[in-house]
Amino acid sequence: MIQALLTVALVVVSALAVAKFPRSVLVFLLFQGSLVFVYRAQIPEWLRRSLLAVALLVLMPAIGYFNGYYLEIATQVGIFVALALGLNIVVGLAGLLDLGYVAFFAVGAYSWAIFGSPHANVIFGGGFPLAGWWFYVFLLVGLGTAAITGILLGLPVLRLHGDYLAIVTLGFGEVIRVLANNLDKPINFTNGPKGITPISRPPAPFGLPYGEYFYFLVLLIVVAVVIVNRRLEDSHIGRAWEAIREDELAARAMGVPLVRMKLMAFACGASFAGVMGVLFSAKQVFINPESFTFLESIGVLAMVILGGMGSIPGAVLGATVVTVLNLQVLKGFSLWLNELKNAGVTVLGYSLADLPTQFEPAKYERMVFGVILVLMMIFRPQGIFPARRRQRELAQPGG
Repeated sequence: MIQALLTVALVVVSALAVAKFPRSVLVFLLFQGSLVFVYRAQIPEWLRRSLLAVALLVLMPAIGYFNGYYLEIATQVGIFVALALGLNIVVGLAGLLDLGYVAFFAVGAYSWAIFGSPHANVIFGGGFPLAGWWFYVFLLVGLGTAAITGILLGLPVLRLHGDYLAIVTLGFGEVIRVLANNLDKPINFTNGPKGITPISRPPAPFGLPYGEYFYFLVLLIVVAVVIVNRRLEDSHIGRAWEAIREDELAARAMGVPLVRMKLMAFACGASFAGVMGVLFSAKQVFINPESFTFLESIGVLAMVILGGMGSIPGAVLGATVVTVLNLQVLKGFSLWLNELKNAGVTVLGYSLADLPTQFEPAKYERMVFGVILVLMMIFRPQGIFPARRRQRELAQPGG
């Protein structure tokens, strides 16, 4: 009872603190940490779900009212959570190392960007962009297109394993990016490096501002993705994927259809990325090939590894940590450092105004991720929230 009261108090106090100090990075991190505490606390399940629902449906939008940037961060976190959950199926459950996952994200994004913008008139002659309500139809179109693309990728790589599979998927991701960069001739499908804009947005119901609307839409999709992941994980399909991950030869001997299960893993993982790609293009209003680089795939893979491969809570937490670290913590420190430099602050006799711009924390994003992953592999290779099976394996001597 005492722990339940403390948990409720922590969530409420952290939310009030964010409202009081809307520009404080540390206070917002406290609010996010309180959500992790709620998930891990020994409290009744109904109370846990109620607190998380209140925090995400009420407190987070209220915080966004005081500082819209926080709502933007929460929306970006939701997008990458869905991407991490999709890649978690391919890498964590089925054990298929995919380094070109961002390609499916790009397929979904371009499917709506082309038809939801005036650029389609260049291709089809007129009648575009489609009305905003078509966005909801294209969520399904993006899902189907990305799933088919995943199957097309899976077909030629069914016999590959490990490093060879990683190299082929990496090449596939680069092929999609290069196609997006060069398909502006002879027929201008993607407008090349210039990108496509403006992209239509769906009509926001109840007069919601677009910041809040996209936040709630992303949250709804993430909840659906989590439910689908949970159902797949506990089904015979999920167990077949785990069998393939552990030992393909043994799985085949037990009657697991390897071809069908692998293709299903690629299709399921890709479909989530396709849906979020459609949403991403509508939210950003502009996309170009630089939004879908190889480093984006590595970033999503880092989220899965950091949280714990094969773990749904791990993928959620890993995506949150990496996104917040990138969008808020490092950039926040860089802005704070610039404010000190502009104010002429001196530390130990050294003027911060003379500090080179190369020392800004935001420029060391990839290095920070690398250091974090190295430390994780040394001290907690199973991830922050590991799957139970993997935790038991690595806890065994010599595991």
